[in-house]
Amino acid sequence: MTPDFAILIPARYASTRYPGKPLALLRGADGAAHSLIERSWRAATAVAPTERVWVATDDSRIADAVRSFGGQVVMTPESCRNGTERCAAALDVLGEIAPVIVNLQGDAPLTPAFVVSDLVAALAADPAAAMATPAVECSASLYTHLITDQAAGRAGGTTVVADASGRALYFSKRVIPHLPASAPDAHAAVRLHLGVYAYRPAALASYAALEPTPLELCEGLEQLRFLESGQPIRLVPFPALEWDCIELNNPEDVPAIEAILQARGIR
Repeated sequence: MTPDFAILIPARYASTRYPGKPLALLRGADGAAHSLIERSWRAATAVAPTERVWVATDDSRIADAVRSFGGQVVMTPESCRNGTERCAAALDVLGEIAPVIVNLQGDAPLTPAFVVSDLVAALAADPAAAMATPAVECSASLYTHLITDQAAGRAGGTTVVADASGRALYFSKRVIPHLPASAPDAHAAVRLHLGVYAYRPAALASYAALEPTPLELCEGLEQLRFLESGQPIRLVPFPALEWDCIELNNPEDVPAIEAILQARGIR
């Protein structure tokens, strides 16, 4: 049985790479356009009841959009430096809503529901872990997408490497491990990190009390603060998914995400 959990979707308007990203429109299989934040909310409510899902934001435009489609909003300070800090700030307002908090980042509308439930179960089974997060085997097409972004100088998806026990060693916006271009089936050695985290409330509070760490600042990856402060991260492995879980990091990602929505018949 999956332990009790709630989902927070952190969303901010002032993205450096893509300002206003949560309100970017994505067309589905029926040709109708819905905002990124609505599609992320739909992904969350596919695995949790609507009353257990909140969008955490500091922007009234995002808040108004969420309320317009029936979602719950929790307002958080502009000073939050990343989604994990925003989730911690949301709990300051909401209180003890669940023993496990899932951070489903607002740029990952293609996240399958089973990923969330598997993360929650993995965290419950590893009491020493500060949090749990996915590591997905890359398909050949997803690997090509990542390498193309890297070659073009765009910050694309995040990759991760693990130790023998399944704990995270490092996360990077570069494709790791490095593989020569001639390597056969290079994609099979690369694990994509999806922007989903499961934490206990105490781990969120301790994270928010720490200052940003050097590697976190270099990579722009919030989860590195856990690793740099010596807090273990449990990686939950998944085989290559039936569809590429491309995150909306850049405007150039919109056509690829729309193509997957249409191929999967998502309205």
